[in-house]
Amino acid sequence: MKEITVSELKQWREEGKDFQLIDVRELFEYEMSNLNGENIPLSGVLVEADKISKVKPVIMQCRSGARSAAALNQLEQTLGYTNLYNLKGGILAWKAEMDPEMQVY
Repeated sequence: MKEITVSELKQWREEGKDFQLIDVRELFEYEMSNLNGENIPLSGVLVEADKISKVKPVIMQCRSGARSAAALNQLEQTLGYTNLYNLKGGILAWKAEMDPEMQVY
């Protein structure tokens, strides 16, 4: 599994890199705080896979990195995705390294 750090995500944003960010947390979590990714909860990742690019890099993100890793594995093993990255440490890492004021449960 390919991973990306929050520092690398920040750098991609600053560089204007064309990528997709998918947040696989539940809606109530996403509404509390998010990184402006598209919200597709883990339970719906395979059902809504048509919303996830197979062409450009896609970063999968959750609270700590566990659910996004599960989503990434489902997409790779079931649908053959090869362009996926897991955000190491998830939104908790983003809070710790980039935005200490961010509200995270």
